[in-house]
Amino acid sequence: MNQDWRGVVIRRLLLLIAGCLLVGLISGEYAWSLVVGLGAYLGWTLAQLLRLHNWLKHHQTDQPPPDGYGLWGEVFDSIYHLQRRDQRVRGRLQAVIDRVQESTAALRDAVVMLDSDGNLEWWNRAAETLLGLKTPQDSGQPVTNLVRHPRFKDYFELPAHPEPLELISPVNDRMHLQFHITQYGNGEHLMLVRDITRMHQLEQMRKDFIANVSHELRTPLTVISGYLETLLDNVDDVNPRWLRALQQMQQQGGRMQNLLNDLLLLAKLEATDYPSDNQPVSVDLLLLSIKGDAQALSNDRHRITLEADNSVRLKGSEAELRSAFSNLVFNAVKYTPDNGEIRVRWWADEHGAHLSVQDSGIGIDAKHLPRLTERFYRVDSSRASNTGGTGLGLAIVKHVLLRHRARLDISSVMGKGSTFTCHFAPAQVVRR
Repeated sequence: MNQDWRGVVIRRLLLLIAGCLLVGLISGEYAWSLVVGLGAYLGWTLAQLLRLHNWLKHHQTDQPPPDGYGLWGEVFDSIYHLQRRDQRVRGRLQAVIDRVQESTAALRDAVVMLDSDGNLEWWNRAAETLLGLKTPQDSGQPVTNLVRHPRFKDYFELPAHPEPLELISPVNDRMHLQFHITQYGNGEHLMLVRDITRMHQLEQMRKDFIANVSHELRTPLTVISGYLETLLDNVDDVNPRWLRALQQMQQQGGRMQNLLNDLLLLAKLEATDYPSDNQPVSVDLLLLSIKGDAQALSNDRHRITLEADNSVRLKGSEAELRSAFSNLVFNAVKYTPDNGEIRVRWWADEHGAHLSVQDSGIGIDAKHLPRLTERFYRVDSSRASNTGGTGLGLAIVKHVLLRHRARLDISSVMGKGSTFTCHFAPAQVVRR
């Protein structure tokens, strides 16, 4: 109530009291005149309150408040103006919501809104096509009940989702989907689902091409390497001028054979998502064997130490883990100068199991770190040729770790060495 209406109310009360006193002067009953007059005013005020209460309790959305006069007319008018303003605001908000829903409905990607418990709240039409969601019976259902895949359940329960997840569509086995979950608000989730069938087909064509070419090249390369070996075994019958050429041809043939073997191994790793021979592996014994091979490769030029917890085993393929771990250790030997130190450590904590390979080598520039696991990526092509590498070692490590639900962290300082750390999820760890 503003200052003007406060004055009006006081004047009206004074007029009412004056009128009551005048009636009392005429009738000689001052007290009863005041009681009757003030009682009538109080009754009128209560009647207006009851009208307001009844309207608040039973009014429809757009129904205006009741008419009134005086102070209560001002109150009802103020309520009416607030009501109209709220209706305009709601109209604008609803228009924005309608536009957002129309735009998301037109998307070819599925958009699904989930509450903090993972229950479905809203989705667009693409979600019905890609995920088979049905309106309205699926509303309020847990998303893990509708996308029934163990990998999706594990992915959804992660505290963060920096990388997307690729799965087959629950409604079409020939459709491949990419899931990406973002958290917002008070723990709510926004799930975006894309159809990547075409990309998957192109990727599969690439894999098949590499695998087929590698297989086709293997036979002629074996024949060439066999004849070269035969010629070098009978070096006395070969013109001396051809000896150096034959030796270089054999060396390059060996490098090509290693390259084909790595390509075939990568093709094999990409063929399935999880190792078929998933058994507990004694990592401490595996690393002890790799340490012996590394010492032979080093020829006592480095100090190699091993610290491994023998109570921690790992579920997975021993052959694949040997390939990944030996790649890391052998790289440390190749790129560490003489008299350098290489430390291999295997341990476990509440976050899972970890393997670190630390060297005191030449180090790697920070700009190269994000691309080290790419196929054929070279930090220094001359260095790679000197060490005889194929450029596929870290790509093999990456794929083996992905198949074992693990990730690779790389840290390096130029001139001080590098550290390669493999982090395995707790679900992969087996305690003795």
